[in-house]
Amino acid sequence: MFDARTRSWRELPLRLADFGVLHRNELSGALTGLTRVRRFQQDDAHIFCAPHHIEREMLGCLDFLNCIYSTFGFTFQLKLSTRPEKYLGDIATWNQAEKALEDSLNKFGKPWQLNPGDGAFYGPKIDITIQDALRRSHQCATIQLDFQLPERFNLNYVSETGDKKRPVIIHRAILGSVERMIAILTESYAGKWPFWLSPRQACVVPVGPAFDDYATQVNEKLFASGFMSEVDTDAGDTLNKKVRNAQLAQFNYILVVGEREKNSGTVNVRTRDNKVHGEMSVEALIEHFNKLVSEKTLSEDSQLLK
Repeated sequence: MFDARTRSWRELPLRLADFGVLHRNELSGALTGLTRVRRFQQDDAHIFCAPHHIEREMLGCLDFLNCIYSTFGFTFQLKLSTRPEKYLGDIATWNQAEKALEDSLNKFGKPWQLNPGDGAFYGPKIDITIQDALRRSHQCATIQLDFQLPERFNLNYVSETGDKKRPVIIHRAILGSVERMIAILTESYAGKWPFWLSPRQACVVPVGPAFDDYATQVNEKLFASGFMSEVDTDAGDTLNKKVRNAQLAQFNYILVVGEREKNSGTVNVRTRDNKVHGEMSVEALIEHFNKLVSEKTLSEDSQLLK
């Protein structure tokens, strides 16, 4: 794609993202649930830039990484992996690349470790590891510097002086394998997904069959507002059984409705940890839900509704 036409220095850095399907012929004994699979998707991106862009682009990748992982509530460890025994290219280029990554990490300001000899054969890289709920380390994100592929593909851009120059490629993935990230998140949250990620955000529970219609109306309002809402109108279950079922299914919010709620256009709110927050209007509840989503709140169960 880069080499489809002549490129100018004004186009750099050129950032191309690719959310493609990848295959790896892993040994059968190495396959583990969702954490190591043969077919997976990766949020890959390739940044074509000039050498003087490297430090700035690396910092941008690290800031992006920090934003995403802090949103999920993860802490992470940074490692600078340097030249392996078998490598392509000349040592001077490798030293320049490793120095650029080291400067980026120092400016980023978070602790990092040196991982000698663990770089890719085509360039050094920054490896990012996170821990799951069982304290097992997983490498998800990676930021790799590549001086060799531009050589192999004979990539060039026209510089300010009109000369042809070789770009540098930065390969970066933030989530890494999406399947592995989902596995880690599932274990980390122990099934108690934060509201903005939850596939079961709210369950409307009528106290009896006479209020099924109102419960359905509330559910339709929530669903129309973009929330993953369901209604339990099973006449064979008691109110307590319905509430218990919703808690076991890990609905973030259980909304009980009866005569009083129907007459006042409200719902009685409780959370999956059995905290009762009392009555709220449906409009105020939708506003609260929108706030939880926009702020990417991780612990909405502890928030008092007003």
